[in-house]
Amino acid sequence: MFETIDYLQLGNEKQQRAYAAIEKLKIMSDLADYSPILCGTLPIGIDIEISDLDIIMNVHDLMRFENKISALYGEHEQFKLKRLSIRSISVVKANFHFGGFEFELFGQPVPVEEQYAFQHMVIEKSIMDQCPDVKGKIIELKKQGMKTEPAFCKILELEGDPYEELLKYGKLKGFI
Repeated sequence: MFETIDYLQLGNEKQQRAYAAIEKLKIMSDLADYSPILCGTLPIGIDIEISDLDIIMNVHDLMRFENKISALYGEHEQFKLKRLSIRSISVVKANFHFGGFEFELFGQPVPVEEQYAFQHMVIEKSIMDQCPDVKGKIIELKKQGMKTEPAFCKILELEGDPYEELLKYGKLKGFI
């Protein structure tokens, strides 16, 4: 379902605006070599006003990716690019504003379907598909300042690192 962003055209007003902004930037086509996937809260309808648009990618040549991202989006409002290490993996993260959204482009040398952001999104959607009443509770916790994964773990009563525990839960339930 998440391989393209076409589903956003049929979504709520904010999802349709996100689709238009992403299309106008041509992110999915310009960065197609990196298998971009929109992840996070907007695709599964649990975004709040301050939620950004997270686009994850499989990137092996980080320097080339940094140069391409800078060339394509460096002129956009509040553009920032940084390289950091997450779970001992070098990643590139770029943020900027366009079309009323904050974008976060995230590249690491891991297939997108194996990245935490994608797996968490699939698990979260599966949980909400099974228990629709969870959606409102998650949104309320997010409005109170809680991040998405900790909010799900709170509702599921999972202890420990929420990013790891949510993955364990998803694997146990067969969601991923």
